[in-house]
Amino acid sequence: MKITKICCIGAGYVGGPTMAVIAKKNPNIKVTIVDINAERIAAWNDKDVSKLPIYEPGLAEIVEQTRGKNLFFSTEIDKTIQESEMIFISVNTPTKTYGKGKGMAADLKYVELCARNIAEVATTDKIVVEKSTLPVRTAQAIKSILHNTGSDVNFSILSNPEFLAEGTAIQDLLNPDRVLIGGESEEAIESLANVYGSWVPQERILRTNVWSSELSKLTANAFLAQRISSINAISELCEHTEANVNEVAKAIGMDSRIGPKFLNASIGFGGSCFQKDILNLVYIARSYGLNAVADYWEQVIILNDHQKQRFSDNLISTLYNTVSGKKIAMLGWAFKKDTNDTRESAAIYVADHLLNEQAHIAVYDPKVNDIKVQADLNYLNTRSKEENKELVTSFENPYEAIKDAHAIAIMTEWDEFKTYDWQKIYDNMKKPAFIFDGRNILDQKEMAAIGFEYSSIGK
Repeated sequence: MKITKICCIGAGYVGGPTMAVIAKKNPNIKVTIVDINAERIAAWNDKDVSKLPIYEPGLAEIVEQTRGKNLFFSTEIDKTIQESEMIFISVNTPTKTYGKGKGMAADLKYVELCARNIAEVATTDKIVVEKSTLPVRTAQAIKSILHNTGSDVNFSILSNPEFLAEGTAIQDLLNPDRVLIGGESEEAIESLANVYGSWVPQERILRTNVWSSELSKLTANAFLAQRISSINAISELCEHTEANVNEVAKAIGMDSRIGPKFLNASIGFGGSCFQKDILNLVYIARSYGLNAVADYWEQVIILNDHQKQRFSDNLISTLYNTVSGKKIAMLGWAFKKDTNDTRESAAIYVADHLLNEQAHIAVYDPKVNDIKVQADLNYLNTRSKEENKELVTSFENPYEAIKDAHAIAIMTEWDEFKTYDWQKIYDNMKKPAFIFDGRNILDQKEMAAIGFEYSSIGK
C-alpha cells in the first residue's frame, strides 16, 4: 500500500516528535497528529514555537519547518482517520490505579477506545500501528476489535515500539540504533519500512513477529533500568567502604562486554517508561505463574525506591534530624535534563517525604512551572492542595530559590547548574550550608573549598 496520508492519535511525548521527524523526512506524505485535548493541539499550533507543549532539543525547529506544509495538528479525529491509509496509536498507557492488576498492569482503556473509534469510522483498508508501549499480546486485542466490525474493511496491525530517550529524542529519531516493526502482513510491514527507509538504512529496520516486537520494548527498558539500579546498589556499598562509585563505574564501563552507558550513580531513575514497563513485565510474568522471573525484575523497582528514600533520609539526618520549618532549595524537578517531563521524577517523591517532615521547599527548574509542580504533588494525595501551596514555592530565578536556604538538593542534571556562581550562593545561605548532590554533577573539592558541607551519591 502506498502511503500518502498518516494519522497519529496522541499528541504527546512520543507522537509529537516522531511524527515531526517522519513529516520532515517524507515531504510527500501528509502527517496529521490528532488529540481530544483541544488545549494541547492549540499549543502545538501556536505561532511561537517556544510555547510547544513539549520541550525537546531540536523539536521546535523541525515543527517550524514542516507545520502547515505536510505536518498538521488537529482535533478532527474521525475525519483524519477516515482519510489516512496508516494510523499510529500513540496514546497514554499508564499503570492501572484500579481493579485487577492495580499498581502493575498497563491500563489499556485509551488504546481500546482508539481501536473502537477506528473500527467505527474506517470505510477503507487501514494499517494500524501500535506506537504506545503495550503488553505482549495487545495486538491480538486490537485485531479482535477491528476484525469484528461487521464491515469488509481490511485492517493490518503492526507493532512499532519507540526507543526514544527524552532529552535526545530528535537525535534518536534522526539516527536510530534500530527501527523495529512487528507484524503478520509483509505488505503492511514494507509500507511502514518504506516510510522509515527515507532516512534509515534498511539494515537497521528489523522485521519480527508482533509479539517479539512488543516484548522487545519492555525488555529494552527493563535492561536499562536494571543497569541504573545495579550501579545505585554499588553506590551505597561505596559510601560504607570509602570506594568512589565514579571510579568503579569507569573501571567496569571500560570492559567492552559491559560498556559505559547508564552507569551514572544517582538519586534513581524516573520518567514515564522504566517503572511502568518493568511493573508491566512483572505483572505479565506473575500472570503466567513465573514468580521467580517476576521477583527478579521487581527488585529493580524496589532498589530504585530505596535510593530515593535513602537520599531523603540522609538529608534529614544530616540536618540534625529535623527539617521542620527549614527551607530546602530543590534544583530541578524534571526527571532528567533537556525535557519538561516530570512523570515519576525522583524530585516529586523526595519533596513529598520532606514535606511530611514539615520542610519548606523552594523549587527551581528551567523548564517546569509552578502549575506542574503543584499538580505532581497534589496527584499523590498525601496532603491538601492548600498545604502543598503553602509549603512549596516555585521560582523563575535560581538565586532567589536558594537565598536563605538551609540546604540545596540537586534533583536534575541540568548543565546550567554547573555554571552558577557557587560562592555567591554560599554567601546567601544559612550556615552551615549543605549541598546534597543527587546527580553527582558538582566538583566535591571545589564545593568544600568554598565552605559547603557537600554530600553526593556513592562517595
